[in-house]
Amino acid sequence: MDAQLRRGVLDVCVLATIKSEDSYGYKIIKDLRPILELSESTLYTILKRLEEGKMLVVRSTEFEGRLRKYYHITELGLKRIEDFKNEWKELMGIYSFIEEV
Repeated sequence: MDAQLRRGVLDVCVLATIKSEDSYGYKIIKDLRPILELSESTLYTILKRLEEGKMLVVRSTEFEGRLRKYYHITELGLKRIEDFKNEWKELMGIYSFIEEV
């Protein structure tokens, strides 16, 4: 898969994972495991990029004596998911055309 496309897909997968509730790194990896393998280093790179892009915000909370970062999707993150869905529909139309030729 093209690196740019993969990056975009992974970003949206992470956003979709936290769409309905805030989450933390290990849980995000666990929730994504049925559809893809994601290393911690890859996940934290994605989370940092999404935070810098204002698609999510981070809060730290103490859990069992240590700080845990929770990630919350923003309106911009929700918009990115919707934009991706529309882009994917367009891409599938192109795929269908190629298949028929």
